[in-house]
Amino acid sequence: MQPTPRAIVFDLGKVLLDFDYRIAARSVAARGNVSTEEIMRHFGAAPLLLRYETGLMTTTEFFEETRKITGYTGSEAEFASVFGDIFTPIPPMIELHRQLRQSGLRTYIFSNTNELAVRHIRATYPFFACFDGHILSYEHGCMKPDPALYAVVESQSRSRGAEILYIDDRPENVKMGATRGWQVILQETPEKTRAQFAARGLPT
Repeated sequence: MQPTPRAIVFDLGKVLLDFDYRIAARSVAARGNVSTEEIMRHFGAAPLLLRYETGLMTTTEFFEETRKITGYTGSEAEFASVFGDIFTPIPPMIELHRQLRQSGLRTYIFSNTNELAVRHIRATYPFFACFDGHILSYEHGCMKPDPALYAVVESQSRSRGAEILYIDDRPENVKMGATRGWQVILQETPEKTRAQFAARGLPT
């Protein structure tokens, strides 16, 4: 039987919020000179986005590089709006988090993300403010599954090993947590995740 965790650590994308870069790609393509598919490659695992999500370039620099690549004719403020507005909530997981908070457990966000996304999420989804801490890749110069970012989680949560329960949808990220002795859940569906919480005797 696993011990009751002191800190519950949530990934953000595909765990609490779904996202689809195609929404932004279509909007940029409509005011640019390249196809939605080309922009999707730009917004995917391209080096430019990786640099932005590790804090190696500012939002303005990311916008200017994107504008050069795509021919986008909108302003930086317009780009910020379309680039950020790619999320939809996953209600069962947001409710799970509410139940955990109500029970007094400490919770944290642990995400590979960027300033534009976080700015939009803070303004749109009130639940985002209801965590004890946010460990965000662009603020720390590295991305999951880099062990350095996991060490930041441990420092901020003042927890180690099995004191941490971590939920993420990416196997490589979950694996790194497991190597540090964390309790881990690979999110496949909200229902399966909540069932694993129930099996641990945690609120669902």
